[in-house]
Amino acid sequence: MTLSDNERKLLDGTLWGEFCDLLKYAGATLQRDGSPKDLQSQAEGVRYLTRLTRAALETFVEHADPMAPVLQRVVHETAKMGADNPDNFYLNAGVDGRETYRIHGRRNTVQWLEFATQRGSYGQSRGMPPTGRLDAVDMTLGPNGEFEIVMSAGEPAPREDGTRADWLPMTEETGTLIVRQSRLDHDLEDLAEIHLERLGPDGASMPATPGPLDPDRLAAGLLQAGLLVPGASAIFADWAEGFQSHVNELPRFDQELSDRMGGVPEITYHHSAWRLEADECLVIEAVPPPCDHWNFQLNNHWMESLDYRYNRIHTNSAIAAAEADGSIRIVVAHDDPGHPNWIRTTGHTFGTMCFRWVRAAVDDPPEPATRVMQLADLRAELGATT
Repeated sequence: MTLSDNERKLLDGTLWGEFCDLLKYAGATLQRDGSPKDLQSQAEGVRYLTRLTRAALETFVEHADPMAPVLQRVVHETAKMGADNPDNFYLNAGVDGRETYRIHGRRNTVQWLEFATQRGSYGQSRGMPPTGRLDAVDMTLGPNGEFEIVMSAGEPAPREDGTRADWLPMTEETGTLIVRQSRLDHDLEDLAEIHLERLGPDGASMPATPGPLDPDRLAAGLLQAGLLVPGASAIFADWAEGFQSHVNELPRFDQELSDRMGGVPEITYHHSAWRLEADECLVIEAVPPPCDHWNFQLNNHWMESLDYRYNRIHTNSAIAAAEADGSIRIVVAHDDPGHPNWIRTTGHTFGTMCFRWVRAAVDDPPEPATRVMQLADLRAELGATT
């Protein structure tokens, strides 16, 4: 029997060695000149690489069969990257743009629901450009929020009654389905119920049972996983270093770059870095334009959201207290400033941050104003206005 290159690498141990070499290479991100060298940042950096490794293996090895796709949470409370949004419940699935899939379920009450198809990965192409999008506002819903979506490279044919299912486009290069749900108030909003299945040529559902493990697919997946860890960490390290040119400010982020990296076109992003001394606080103020919603979050240097399971490290339009004139004020501080919109630094003295306007009704949403104050001065100011 003639063995393929991947089969030979699998049998002689080369495949595993190459994967481990890529992980070792990822450590260079932590040691680059622009990366912080304090113990906390380095410890979080090592944990960050392990989280990326776990997410990559789940994506490209464990659930990589597009013939039996699985909706899974790749980014979540303990696997983070690229300023992951604490309001979001992310789902991903590996798909094949040459196949046809059906997504169905119930919309429920979550604030934002969006489906997108993408090609590439942070490891191989240093980006995840979109190949199709479908927003819940454009979907046809049944009386109880039911929906049906066909995901394919070509527009689906009408049903026998002449109606059409909603269409989520792909191209032959599509490899990923991502579902974003933004839940602003966890106590009041229910996530959508979502099911994914592959369809056969006759439109019938195909069994979701994976076939035997294929050595070539394993090799390709392991390579993709190994490439994602140094690739993703380097991309966001580049971003974090670039943010140092406008510390404690919130300028608008490049929309074209955001879209190319898998961002949402309807969201205006303001990415930056922050740094505060022990007795300082960062005050962020803005007048919200008409929009679907907005949010703000604090991250560490590696662009991981801080631990929102136990700390208030973000806020949004549903839970933030507004000022009397309708404007918003957010206070980032190490200690309680006496303001309801206090964002905790959780022991960090610097990091990155992100402000989002979602589906703003104006072409150029306002840049949030920022100012660094002495914490004592802000407390005195707040005391004088209460």
